[in-house]
Amino acid sequence: MSGAVDLSGLKQPAAAPGGAGAPGDHSVTEADFETKVIRRSMQVPVVVALYSQRSPGSVELVRTLERLNADDRGAWDLAAIEAEANMNIVQALRVQGIPTVIAVAGGQPLADFEGAQPEPQVRQWLDAVVEATAGKLEGNGAQAEPENDDPRFVAAENALAEGDIAGAEAAYEAILAEEPNNAEAKAALRQLRFLTRAQQIDPGVVATADADPGDLDAALDAADVELLEQRPEAAFDRIIAVVKRTAGDDRDRARTRLLELFELFDQAEPFVIAARRKLAAALY
Repeated sequence: MSGAVDLSGLKQPAAAPGGAGAPGDHSVTEADFETKVIRRSMQVPVVVALYSQRSPGSVELVRTLERLNADDRGAWDLAAIEAEANMNIVQALRVQGIPTVIAVAGGQPLADFEGAQPEPQVRQWLDAVVEATAGKLEGNGAQAEPENDDPRFVAAENALAEGDIAGAEAAYEAILAEEPNNAEAKAALRQLRFLTRAQQIDPGVVATADADPGDLDAALDAADVELLEQRPEAAFDRIIAVVKRTAGDDRDRARTRLLELFELFDQAEPFVIAARRKLAAALY
């Protein structure tokens, strides 16, 4: 839920949830996931319920969560997400089945369960989540005050939410023109440029690269596709394998691309640390 994942849900304009009986007040889409889930979870736990209109049991589970949320008077927030309309969220959270319920606290998944559950068990699970986060988040159950966001970043985020990739890139470039060392703008621009490049690649290139390990262009494109699909370990290992079997300009090109992909993530992520060690071993 960090790094490239933050922008992977913005490959296309967010689709609005639909269907008769879709949750209303608690509905969340790709466009407002960061605000209503990630940021809000810094204040109170957010229970993300992924459901489908084609699954009456999953809709009923959301209804149960809505009732319990009303009973708990702000101790936690509910985010009801229709899976079919928000597949980027489904992929980012690595959801295997519907319904799936995930508690997010401090911007990270805390606990989850899959499948419809009777209300007493849901209540027990919710109580455990609230107890586990008591006193550890910034909020006290009251709705957080709106943040005083930098209007320049707001403009870029709004452009992303509308699917205007070029406009968002221009907005981040404008920030860097004023503040060349703005780390947030640099990180956002790196992710955005990766996203723009990776979206244009045919996913079939993965099979092409597997069939012909000597095709450097295919290997690099395949790694982009794997990263876009939330498989960073596979992407890193693919390029490290290229580094091992190449030399000269090809090796330099592969190493440079891998370092660029590392920069899309928090450098403390275990899979980044592991990949850096593998790269060092491949080089020396």
